[in-house]
Amino acid sequence: MVSSPEPTEIGALVRTLGRWPRKRDVGRQFRVRRFAGPRQHVGALDLRVAHLTDLHVGRVTPMEVQIEAVRLTNAAQPDAVLITGDFVCHSQMHLDALTHVVASLHAPVFAVLGNHDYWSGDREVRWALRRAGAEVLDNAWTTITLRGQRLQVVGLDDAYTGHADWRKACKGLRAARPTVGLSHIAEEADALWAQGVPLVLSGHTHAGQVTLARLHELAVGRIAGHKYVHGLYGRRDPRGTEAPGAVYVGAGIGAAVVPLRVGERSKREVTIFELGYAPGAFEEPLGEQEPLAGRRPSERVRRRRAVAVERKRRRRVGRRR
Repeated sequence: MVSSPEPTEIGALVRTLGRWPRKRDVGRQFRVRRFAGPRQHVGALDLRVAHLTDLHVGRVTPMEVQIEAVRLTNAAQPDAVLITGDFVCHSQMHLDALTHVVASLHAPVFAVLGNHDYWSGDREVRWALRRAGAEVLDNAWTTITLRGQRLQVVGLDDAYTGHADWRKACKGLRAARPTVGLSHIAEEADALWAQGVPLVLSGHTHAGQVTLARLHELAVGRIAGHKYVHGLYGRRDPRGTEAPGAVYVGAGIGAAVVPLRVGERSKREVTIFELGYAPGAFEEPLGEQEPLAGRRPSERVRRRRAVAVERKRRRRVGRRR
């Protein structure tokens, strides 16, 4: 892992990325939410993992926000940090800043990519993450050993841009070993649950960014068609229920277009999961919810997304010539 950035480097990065928010405002923008893990991990694990998503390192999200996210994560002293995509916005201009942010996390980092990473250049984003010491899981799984305990982490590549392959990602998984899944798009959790993955961490929605009067469920759910908008869905204790697993959709750290966040549920979020604690072992800030109706993207929409990725790639190549 590369060394953490020095204060002078951080200052330079902040000046590059734009205006600092006033210090007294930064903490107010965040919530650290703590949850128990799935019932299947009780007795098998005693681990703490932090979930981050949608950092969107770039001009829209001030660097001090990224620094605060790192500070809050490190303060929780997790055994591992799991990040579910959209590390950048629409540009490769801030890959050095991304490397410094991820390298500043004290625990091992495991990650999957999101749609913005493909739009900006997936090869270059992977390079920046690996340079920071993160392990990127592209439709793959790995077994990690933390404080003598073994945990399988399954990573799906980005489903929004058509790169997810749950069959490839889950091939060879050991059913008896505790497992956590990562997917930028939460709807992929349905397939992972069927493969014995009891808890999936996701992002993409930014919790809708405006959660007053449940506007996030209207915009991200009914209009955009997502079943899972923000928080816990499914069941972490599947006994006596039809839900074979749970998915958590994080509110994210950054923004890609407009930095506006309104409402308690929309706050920038660092999420802590205590794997090995049973649901109900301690008070949690949000309860399990039923999914919205949702709708899968049509074949026409999927083709349009694939074309957009290729068009952006060709533009990048053309600019280099």
